[in-house]
Parts: sequence; C-alpha cells; structure tokens
Amino acid sequence: MSPGDILLVNARSIAGARVEVRVRDGVIAALGPALEPHGETIVDAAGDLLLPALVDSHMHLDKTLYGLPWQPHAAAANRRSRIETEKTQRASLAQPVAVRAGNLIERIVAQGTLHCRTHVDVDPVLGLENLDGVLAAQERYRDAISIQIVAFPQSGVIACPGTLAVMKAAIDAGADLLGGIDPVGIDGDMAGQLDAVFGLAERCGVGIDIHLHDGGAAGAAQVAAIAERTKALAMAGKVAISHGFCLGDVDDGEFARLADAMAESGVANITHAPGPTAMPPIRKLDAAGVTVAAGSDGIRDSWSPYGAGDMLARAMLVAWRSGFRTDSDLAFAFDTASKGGAAVLGLADYGLAVGCRADFVTVPAQTLAEAVVTFPVRSLVVRAGRIVARDGALI
Repeated sequence: MSPGDILLVNARSIAGARVEVRVRDGVIAALGPALEPHGETIVDAAGDLLLPALVDSHMHLDKTLYGLPWQPHAAAANRRSRIETEKTQRASLAQPVAVRAGNLIERIVAQGTLHCRTHVDVDPVLGLENLDGVLAAQERYRDAISIQIVAFPQSGVIACPGTLAVMKAAIDAGADLLGGIDPVGIDGDMAGQLDAVFGLAERCGVGIDIHLHDGGAAGAAQVAAIAERTKALAMAGKVAISHGFCLGDVDDGEFARLADAMAESGVANITHAPGPTAMPPIRKLDAAGVTVAAGSDGIRDSWSPYGAGDMLARAMLVAWRSGFRTDSDLAFAFDTASKGGAAVLGLADYGLAVGCRADFVTVPAQTLAEAVVTFPVRSLVVRAGRIVARDGALI
C-alpha cells in the first residue's frame, strides 16, 4: 500500500446517498455504498458531504497582500488608478511575491481549492520578477495544488512597448498561457492588441485568457473580435474571457449574438461575481453552450480589500449576484467553482468517478445547496489520496 491508499467511509454523496471511496495510488479505484477494506488506511467522513476539489479559475497570486498587516485601500475607483497604486505600493511590501503567494496558497488549499489559474504581471519594467516568485511558490506547493500561470500584460500591450517580448520570455520561463487586458480601454487599439496576443499564442502553441472590463458596445465588439480570432485559429477550448461585464449590460439581441459566437468558437467566460457592475448572465451563457467558470480575482490586494480565497463562498456570491434561489440554481453556482473551472483549465482527470485523480473535499452539510449557502469549514481536503488539510487547517 502507498501513502495515497485510503478508504473513505461514511460519506454522503451529492445525491444524498451513503458513499465510500477507495483510493489506490492517488486515483479513485472504486465508489459504492459499502466497500470492503483491503488494507487501506480507513478515513471516517462522519456523515459529511463529499464534493470534488474546488477550482479557482481566476486569481492573482502575485498581487495578494494576504498574510501582511492590514493595508488600507488607497486607489481611486478606476482601473488606471488601481494599476498605478499597485506599482507604487509594490516597492514597499515587506514580503516578496513567493512568500505572499505561499501565504495565500496555504489558505486556499485548506479551503479545498486544489487547482487554480493565476494571472501574473509582466512588463518591461517589472520583467519576470513576479513570475519568478509565483514559479517558486508553484514548485514549493506542487504536491498540494496545481497552478496554471497566465503572463498578464496589465499595463497594456500596445500602450506599453516591449511587453510582447516579455510575454514571450514568460512563456519560455514557464508560464502556461498569455493574457490580455481591455484592448480598447487600456490600449485604445483593439485589433493591435488582439492580433499581437493571438499571433504570439499561435507561435507558442498556448492558450489565452483576456481580462475584459470594458462595457457596452465597446466591450461587445471586443467579445465578437475575440470569438472571431479564436474560431479562425481553431483555438476552441483554449481561450477565455475573464469578467466580460459587457455580457450583462447589452440588450437581449446583442447578447444572443455574442453568446452564440462564444459557443461556436469555444470561448469560455470566467466571472468573479462582481459587486457594483454588470454580472454576466451565466445561466443564459450556459444554455447557449458557453463554458462558465468562477474565480476569486484579487484577494486582499491594491485593487480590492476583499476576499479570502474560499471558492464555496465565491459560489455563494455567484448565486447571490445571479438572483439564484432554488437548489438546482445553487448547484449550478457550485459547478462554476468546480467542474466549470476544471473544463476551462483542461483538467482531464477531474471529478468523483473511478479513474479520476483522488482530489476531493468533505464538508458538514446535508445537501449541496446548503454547502453553497453556508460554505462551512472543510472537514477534510484530500489531494491524490493524501489528507492535506483537516478542519480548515493545513496538516
């Protein structure tokens, strides 16, 4: 028997039935109501609800202030002020990126997030400094969490000459995807930014995840352009629009056109359940065939003082902002923080089924809807059959 060979007993399935899980070599080998032990370590779930590992599809490990003394929010209520405030604040932080990222990783793993995608700032001034810190954290915690890294040009691509070369260097250094940000609102050149980013992605053979905050007609035009390029380059399933606020403020006809274009081209939408701005109608996107996922976005950084990295709590916010009430809708909100995120990240071995990697969580709740609404402390967090956290704390 290996350290990852366990038999989880006395758990409750999402359907409400008793379920037990046999794990061999870090993989789910059997599920059933009453499995006979065959020398595995017995782990008692004590009647808790069994859930697949949580997935955070959009975060910023390099920006977080988690673990530092409280930092009062200083930026004005616009993107450029937040960007400049962060640059000013960065030099005075007491801990480097690797340490701050590690602080947050430990927190999110204890809350059951075992897969994430993080955007990491790169530009000609910063170079690969933040990326190096996140890569160090990724290596340190590789047995606890899988981390995808997006080379994120926060200051723009066209407006910040030299950034595209740094993005290429980031991919060469270990980043997994290329990012973008508001081709109109930040660069003032939609075609210029998108042509540059998609061209580099094609040459490097990587996916794309673009921040799109721009609303209204400008935002809608960018969604359409992203879908058009994705389809032309046969990149279905490799491109995501993070935020996409415009999807929540266009009229019904325009929304239908955009949703159809995203579905046909294979462009996903990742939301963080924004506060005072438009929320993409995720049920309507899903009905149109668009993959929908959720993420934390910034967690206690210069952009926002909010967040603790809890993806069950984020599912609750997704449900709250969407006006969800029924158990079915609450289950859909959970899906954005689990299998929807797994689809965006391309996790082929994800889920609660025989043959899947044994990454799962147990919580003291009777139903999935209750777990979303109350987001209780995770009783157990299991990564490849190894218990990595218990009762909200790392082991």
